[in-house]
Formats: sequence, structure tokens, C-alpha cells
Amino acid sequence: MRRAHTVDQVRSAEAELMARLPGGALMQRAAAGLAAAVADLLGTSYGARVLLLVGGGDNGGDALYAGVLLARRGVPVEVVRLSEHVHEAGLAALRAVGGRVVAVGEAHRPDLVVDGIVGIGGRPGLSERAVEALGLFPDVPVVAVDTPSGVDVDTGRLDGAHVSAAVTVTFGTHKVAHLVDPAAEACGVVHLVDIGLDLPDAAVTALQADDVRRLLRVPGPFDHKYTRGVVGVRAGSERYPGAAVLCTSGAACGMAGMVRYVGSAADAVRARHPEIVVGEGRVQAWVVGSGGSGDAEQALVESLADGVPVVADADAIQHVRQHRSDDLVLTPHAGELARLLDVERTEVEANQLEYAKRAAGELWCVVALKGRRTLVVAPDGRVRSNGTGVPWLGTAGAGDVLAGLVGALVASGLDGFDAASAAVWLHGAAAAEASAGGPIVASDVAAALPGVIRDLVSDG
Repeated sequence: MRRAHTVDQVRSAEAELMARLPGGALMQRAAAGLAAAVADLLGTSYGARVLLLVGGGDNGGDALYAGVLLARRGVPVEVVRLSEHVHEAGLAALRAVGGRVVAVGEAHRPDLVVDGIVGIGGRPGLSERAVEALGLFPDVPVVAVDTPSGVDVDTGRLDGAHVSAAVTVTFGTHKVAHLVDPAAEACGVVHLVDIGLDLPDAAVTALQADDVRRLLRVPGPFDHKYTRGVVGVRAGSERYPGAAVLCTSGAACGMAGMVRYVGSAADAVRARHPEIVVGEGRVQAWVVGSGGSGDAEQALVESLADGVPVVADADAIQHVRQHRSDDLVLTPHAGELARLLDVERTEVEANQLEYAKRAAGELWCVVALKGRRTLVVAPDGRVRSNGTGVPWLGTAGAGDVLAGLVGALVASGLDGFDAASAAVWLHGAAAAEASAGGPIVASDVAAALPGVIRDLVSDG
């Protein structure tokens, strides 16, 4: 599992470790990891130039000592000071091996820029001087030290000018901004260097394949369709019958023993999935709202009356304040969450972690805020960020498939938080498999799910 911590958690762990190490040892560890990553990016091109943009924090010190190691390998290193109070010992060490301090306009064109402008405790945004320095070589790739300068490290927000890195080299643990958009996009590829920190429980986690494999309930020799769970779907309408087909396709991924369908699109569902049972009956979970239009509220009410967990998608989400339950999973996109919370969509997109946590806490339910990095938030504050998927997944009906998949995993026995977390991982992995680099439609994602699940469980 990938774990991300807050600034205060990291600083506390660093302080404990530094108390046991010789002075400067922790910075040297970080610098060695940074230098190795930069050298890796530069490849074998002897003499490739590196420009260090250095501010007054420890990230600037890391960059300077990494510059020392690079200069010893024959890399010409130049430094632009963006603060009067840079790490003087690091600067002296770099000068001693041939590194040059230059003014903003005097730097030679580098092959790579290292962003050591602001440390993890810095405020969002950048100074005009830093913006000017970054603008000198806009097409040159940037390696950020720890986090891209200018991002809000603990929230994932972007507020003002910031670095957009090709690679971010971070130390000890991931930070929240590495896993939460929009800041996560500015991080590029994140490379973690272990420096020996002893850390508490993470603020945000991200499931990996092994974690998802352990969560999935694989049937045993004495299981049957009822012990494996029955998921009910109330989705679709006369206007959107395809939503019913796609939602039941996600539910019929193979993780539940049976799928029931109740709604006006029964003929379309039966035509696509003859194994789906049409009609009322006992279920272990309901999925409601996908393409439900004006019928969504009634579908939600009827599903909640069964006293089983309910996954509310699309049109049903807007009715959950009036019809509450302690066993709800919501699967909104940013616009749907904005309407639920009576804020602008742009606010949700800019503050994804904040608003997903707010909805989960206010409604005491699990919220899966769909996006490039879907966030799954439990009412007790646990947060998981998803890293699977491809941009082609932004296609009509993909959310219907996801809702059905979440319902199937809940019916199989997972709680809402684990079910939603595993579902978004599988959904993204299926999209990547179906896409193979090209366009897809939602039904392609549903069709790829059984194969992705098969490969995952068989690898274990």
C-alpha cells in the first residue's frame, strides 16, 4: 500500500531520526537519492547541464548537496539563488567542486532543472522571482525536490503559480499532494527515496494490486450463488435504458453470485445478460440511480427500506439528505458532489479532498469522488486515492459500470469503504486493459473486468 503523510507527521518523524544521527546525515541521505534520480534521468550523456533553483528551505540544501554529487560525476551545475538565506554549507561544498552561482538571466540552457525553491512547509504560490526563473527554460524538464514548489502539500490544492514537474523525488514517505489532485498532476512521476523514517498512520493511502487481491472474496468449494451474495440494481429509465445495461454489466463482473434487476429497462437488460434475474427478491446490497432520472428518488427509498447497504449513483445522490442511512456509498463526479453540497463545481475540482471529506462526514457515508485520481473517503476520515485508469476512461456510462461493480463487491461481503476502494482500482485497471492506448466505451470496461479480476486473483 502506498502511504502519504502530512507535513507535521513528516517533520516529527524527521526530528526523531535526526536526534539519533550525526549532524547533516539526513540531508546527505536525501541528496544522494536525489542525485541518483537526476543522474538516471540524464542517462549516459556526459556533460549534460543541470540548473538548480534554490530557495531558503531544506529542499534547497538537498538540491545543493545533490549538485555536489552530480558535479563529481562530471555534470556542469549552475545555481540560481532565489533567497538570501540558502543553505550556506551546501553552497560552499558545490562551489568547491566547480558549481557556479549565476543570476537568473545568466544561466546556460540546461538539460534538466532541479526545483529546490520551497520546502514542504511553504505556502502555496511562488514569488515573482521564482516564476521568472522557471520561465527561462519552459520546455526543459523539471525534477522537484520532495514536492513541486507552490503546491499545497497537505490538501492537494493549487493556489497561484507552481512548478509542474516531470519527476518528483520525495523522501521517507509520499506526501498528501502526491496522491490528491490537482496537485498530484503537477508532481509528474513520483520517485520515493527511503531515508529511514518511523511514521504514524498515513493521512491518505493508495491500494496496490496485492492490497486489492487480499480484499477480494474468492469463492470456496462449498460456496453457491447465495453465499457469494446477491446484488440488486434499480437503474435506468425510459430515457436512459442503456444505464441499466451498463450498471448491471458492472454488477455482473463475477464477484457476486447473482444480480437482480428492477426497473423499466428489463428487456434491454435481459437481452444483454440472460443470467440476470428480473424482479424483486432478497439482496445483500442495492445499486440505485444510474440513469434513473425522475425515478431515482423512489428507487432510493425502496432500496433503503430493505435495510441493506445501498450504492447511490447519479440522480439518486441528490436525494440522500432527505433519505438517510448509515450504510450508504455515494459515487459522485465533481458536479454531482457540488450540487449535493450547494457549491460550485470549480470549488470541488480545486479542493477535492476537502469536499469529499465534508460530504462523508456530514452524511456519515462513504464517498467515492470520481476523477483522474478518484478519492474514496470514509465517514471516520480515512482516505484512499486511486492511481489506476487512463484518460480514455472519461466516457459516458463508465460511472454506471463502476456503481454496479461497487454494489457487487458490497454484496460479496466487503464494507463500503473497502468495496469502493477495490472497485475504483479494478475499474481503472480494466479501462487500461481495454484501452491498450486507444479509445474505449463503457461497455469495453465492463467486458474487461472479469479478465482483470481473474489475472489478479490467479497471481496470488
